[in-house]
Amino acid sequence: MFDWLKHLLLPVENPSIIQSLIVIMLAIGTGIFIGRIKIAKVSLGVSAVMFTGLLLGHLGYRINEEILDFIRDFGLILFVYAVGIQVGPSFFSSFKSEGLKFNLLAVSCVLLGGVITIGLFKLTGLNIENLVGIMSGSVTNTPGLGAAKSTLAEIKMQFPEKVFDDPAIGYAITYPLGVMGIIVVIIVSKIILKIHPEKEMRLFRLAKIKTELPVISKKIRITNPDEVGKTLHQLISESGKNIVISRLKHSGSEAVSSPTLDTHIKMRDVLMLVGVEKDLEEFTQTVGRPSTDQFIETGSDIIAKNFFVTKESAMHKKLSELDLYNQYDLKVTRVFRAGKEMLARPSLELFYGDKIRIVGTEDSLKQAENIIGNSEKKLMEPDFLSLFGGLLIGIIVGSIPIMIPSLPVPIKLGFAAGPLITALFISRYGGISFIHSYFNSGAIYFMKDFGICLFFAAVGVHAGEGFYENFVKYNGWTWLLYGSAITFIPLILMVFIGRYFMKINFLQLSGIMSGSYTDPAALSFSTSYLESDVPLQSYAQVYPLVTIFRIFVAQILILLLA
Repeated sequence: MFDWLKHLLLPVENPSIIQSLIVIMLAIGTGIFIGRIKIAKVSLGVSAVMFTGLLLGHLGYRINEEILDFIRDFGLILFVYAVGIQVGPSFFSSFKSEGLKFNLLAVSCVLLGGVITIGLFKLTGLNIENLVGIMSGSVTNTPGLGAAKSTLAEIKMQFPEKVFDDPAIGYAITYPLGVMGIIVVIIVSKIILKIHPEKEMRLFRLAKIKTELPVISKKIRITNPDEVGKTLHQLISESGKNIVISRLKHSGSEAVSSPTLDTHIKMRDVLMLVGVEKDLEEFTQTVGRPSTDQFIETGSDIIAKNFFVTKESAMHKKLSELDLYNQYDLKVTRVFRAGKEMLARPSLELFYGDKIRIVGTEDSLKQAENIIGNSEKKLMEPDFLSLFGGLLIGIIVGSIPIMIPSLPVPIKLGFAAGPLITALFISRYGGISFIHSYFNSGAIYFMKDFGICLFFAAVGVHAGEGFYENFVKYNGWTWLLYGSAITFIPLILMVFIGRYFMKINFLQLSGIMSGSYTDPAALSFSTSYLESDVPLQSYAQVYPLVTIFRIFVAQILILLLA
């Protein structure tokens, strides 16, 4: 009676499309459940899908060959594109501060892992495809594995007679080592270095205060007779400070206005300033003193409101081009983008999804909405045109052949680096034509986790077909030993150099270690173990460049030594 159900659920050697989809869903569903189980504050998260896939493959489950490559590659493309969109703005801006130092340390770690892999190739006699799999697993780098498999497929097309081992076997054997290796190094280095997370957090905040000054507002009163009679433009230009004057109230009056730059200053006028604290403090000392006037904030005519940029009439326009003041008597004071607050400057270009703060009358604000949009509902709806347009460009970029002398086939960015680089630049510049960079955080997390689950399920089930036999055949314990060198040597050197020579805060260093090994499980552990979200920030700063370098290292090793 239930033969049809057994046929769907039990393993078969040549599954149909429906049976293959059931295997994929079973691997993902079971993996997500196991990944939520915590042991000593550590959980595998979505990476557990890889291991459930291995188990299912070992038990005889298979995925139809006609859809296996599609599921694997499409999942990888979704994952890396979502990562690029998520971290793009912070990735580029970080190079203005400490990002260059962080990425130098992380990329050096990647290159050292490649050097160790070459050394193992020379000493052990293992095939490079197996060693690249061991390397990718030892550093938990999924895009590197995807790039290696794509490069092997390219070589296979050029040289059909060649036979290669599957790097996914080495990846699957050493992946748990990569996950636990970072966690072990974080725990041991915290004990040896006698790290106190509370002290590190205080030091981190002090460093941020010195380097990243927040935008604030301040009320001042004009008391310097030398400044009376000047225009606001003269006041700002003579001070040399980057500030915005959003409101003005004359002494003895309750009327509040949003002044123009040619407004003349009177004695005891009250101004509302917006800018960084240091600029506001020095400007105040020049023109007057701080004010406690309450009317300038509570004036019934002038209010402040946040707007979301959702209309094409405001997208990719500079604030000076919108000219909101001359059209509607409105003044933009701040712009919020990708979690950062920026002072509104005339040259600042607006992107889709930006949140801007505008000061003016209620009627004027309603008129401005016709230009800006302010549709939160629209921001909640997924923009599939932007998504698939961006993915299309990423696939095309990843498919461009790059000829390098002495290599047997052209090198390509592939399905991992192509979409990632495309997403980084789309995110950096707010979009390309009709393709926007904005996706709400829920959509990004869904795309990222869904993509990596598809990839892990396809790779795991396929690798699990001969996992046990390969572990015995290739002496998996020896491969774990090789993987230990790739895992631990760069990590130990990173802790030593990062802490003693580069003087990097340990909370940030933990994020750099997780980012250098592109390991979300280690990141989750470090934020919980150190009771801080600081590792998240440094993880995001190094993840994109590290991913690109790991992809290139995997491809170059295959092309040179396969």
